[in-house]
Amino acid sequence: MEVITMKLADLVKPEKNVRIHTEQQLKEFQRSVTMFGQIRPIVIDENNIILAGNGLYDTLVAMGRDTADVYRYDNLTENQKKKLMIADNKIFSLGIENLETLNSFLEDLQGDLDIPGFDEEILKQMVSEAEDITDKLSEYGTLDEEEIRSIKENGEKKEQQIQRMESEQGDGQTEQAPAVPIQQEPARDDGDTAEIKKFVICPNCGEKIWL
Repeated sequence: MEVITMKLADLVKPEKNVRIHTEQQLKEFQRSVTMFGQIRPIVIDENNIILAGNGLYDTLVAMGRDTADVYRYDNLTENQKKKLMIADNKIFSLGIENLETLNSFLEDLQGDLDIPGFDEEILKQMVSEAEDITDKLSEYGTLDEEEIRSIKENGEKKEQQIQRMESEQGDGQTEQAPAVPIQQEPARDDGDTAEIKKFVICPNCGEKIWL
């Protein structure tokens, strides 16, 4: 990808922009440019309309810069331009910080925590809390044999209680209710035959339940 230098006055901001840049973000942009310079080019089309890098453009203008590093696309369709603008703003936001690595880097910096995009005082607090936790962990001594035996015994007792409760619940679920005897009673005789009707006596209310 060939990057060229162009005058900011020749670049054109699009009528619509997917990303809304806050004052805080532009402030952090300025900190980054002051500390590292322009680390990524502004992307434009054949008409010098900005497709990606509007926040950086605003930052450079506010800082009084005259030029910027630019990459130009000359062969994109209108749909491709819109897709590029959407993708450039969305893909970056899909990533997440690896906090373990971040904390490791912060410790390696040894107090030099002036980093664009972060509040320095908050970073110092993060590092301080991490060191306190490490110190507290290192203060814990090893367990003696009596403490280890006590922990194991408590664990075994809890395990036995759980097994006993599970066994009792299982017995209750499999216990069958006593069988209710089925009785018979001849129906009213209407002539030739007498129908035998079966019933059981409800053990709770004593009523007949016809089958």
